[in-house]
Amino acid sequence: MADPRTTSPTGRPRARGLGIPFPGGTGPVNAITDVPGVEVGYTTLVSGEGPLRVGSGPVRTGVTALLPRGRAGVGVPCAAGWYSLNGNGEMTGTAWLQETGSLALPVVITNTHAVGPCHRGVIDWVVAHAPEHARQWLLPVVAETWDGYLNDINGSHVQPAHAVAAIDGAAPGPVAEGAVGGGTGMNCYEFKGGSGTASRVVGHGTATYTVGAFVQANFGSRAELTVAGVPVGRALAADNPLADTDWFAPPGAGSVIVVVATDAPLLPGQCTALARRVPLGLARTGTTGSHFSGDIFLAFSTANTGALTSLFPLAPATDDDYESLRFVPWGRMDPFYEAVVHAVEEAVLNAVVAAEPMTGRDGHRSPGLPHADLVALLDAAGVRKPTEDLPG
Repeated sequence: MADPRTTSPTGRPRARGLGIPFPGGTGPVNAITDVPGVEVGYTTLVSGEGPLRVGSGPVRTGVTALLPRGRAGVGVPCAAGWYSLNGNGEMTGTAWLQETGSLALPVVITNTHAVGPCHRGVIDWVVAHAPEHARQWLLPVVAETWDGYLNDINGSHVQPAHAVAAIDGAAPGPVAEGAVGGGTGMNCYEFKGGSGTASRVVGHGTATYTVGAFVQANFGSRAELTVAGVPVGRALAADNPLADTDWFAPPGAGSVIVVVATDAPLLPGQCTALARRVPLGLARTGTTGSHFSGDIFLAFSTANTGALTSLFPLAPATDDDYESLRFVPWGRMDPFYEAVVHAVEEAVLNAVVAAEPMTGRDGHRSPGLPHADLVALLDAAGVRKPTEDLPG
């Protein structure tokens, strides 16, 4: 049986499967789902080819759902925080998240013009499956990146039912990467990009915790791409149809959404601090953060179950009407910051390594990262590891 840390569920290699070295040890499947309770589900929509006909296709898009406590835990709040490196993007629900420091609903990621249907879809799912949590307002977290190079983004192809299906399909264990779910039509470093994930194990005293990252990667110029500290992008400049047309914004445009999860007990402010470290992991892959890229990040902790629940008090306060949060001391946070940086770096490269080439609207092509050429560059730099010696 293939090692899920190095091989995707489709059988394609992940970044470690190419011998790319990464610091730190991973969880069992090297995914955000290594955090106990976290589930990921996809709806992938691919149909049609040829010239763009708005409303008819071609369609290259989808929906990703991340459930912090699984379907059974919807409505049970997690401590949470968020951060925007560059606001040319959207993540709904962040005003209430920042106000309360908590997250209780599925997180959904899709394309830029499908935020509305997915927002409605989350509400529809909660009303149908957890109606006790729909008695007051629902403010789902829905984020996006732009897939209009490959997809009929102005056609109403993503519907609320697709968000419902992604939530219904969410599961623990190995996570598909590349052109799946919300990442279906995305590009990264002007190669095919999309969905990627990774995890790190962190010790704190005698306890062991997991930090997981999930990215929807749709950013970066080819020249910026850096792998294991080696600037490989310029040497991989051939076959770049995204650079050969003036149809879109400058190289580097796009967006990236990152979700960070941990089972370590953290305060909401500490979750925000994790989210602020995401750009350091992205930078290790080469990006300098384009003005035309929406870079927005969410982090949550699944610890402290049962706290943060009294958002809607229904009775007068009593003498024992308090909540308590157990949390890692601020002065002990550095290993968790390190885990975020390393997991985000690997998740981005997993998205690119796992993604297969795709042709979309008007014959627009997104080439896959050439594995053999990348391996040759890393070997020449003396950084690649034999796969049997990879850490994990």
